[in-house]
Amino acid sequence: MKTVFILNGPNLNLLGTREPAVYGAATLADVEQLSAAACAQHGLALSFRQTNHEGQLVDWIHEAGRLHAQGELAGLIINAGAYTHTSVALHDAIKGTGITCIELHISNVFARETFRHHSYISPVAKAVMCGFGVQGYPLAVAALAGMQA
Repeated sequence: MKTVFILNGPNLNLLGTREPAVYGAATLADVEQLSAAACAQHGLALSFRQTNHEGQLVDWIHEAGRLHAQGELAGLIINAGAYTHTSVALHDAIKGTGITCIELHISNVFARETFRHHSYISPVAKAVMCGFGVQGYPLAVAALAGMQA
């Protein structure tokens, strides 16, 4: 069974309490449950993680890259939060591992501040999803599953 890595960056541990008008009332635990159900529906395993530290995200991308090299990775879904707009390191890690990546944002970043309009991840992502709220996570899982077919 192939694994989907879902990595969440800084401040996503605050879902449910942080700016509910922007991010909604669902918690990160709710997002994990939605993601697990979507993975189960598509016969995929789930590795769901969150950190506020950029280097930890890089290490996890490298771990996903090792699974990819073994043919055991369905792909990576990453909501890198603010690191989307600042991290060349995440760009390089995704590019260097050659993994299939979907960049995900809960809000529509293009309807927000202009500094959120630039992404270092988009050039190395297979697809970008934004503005679907937490339902973007199961949609991204379905997209990865479809890429496996």
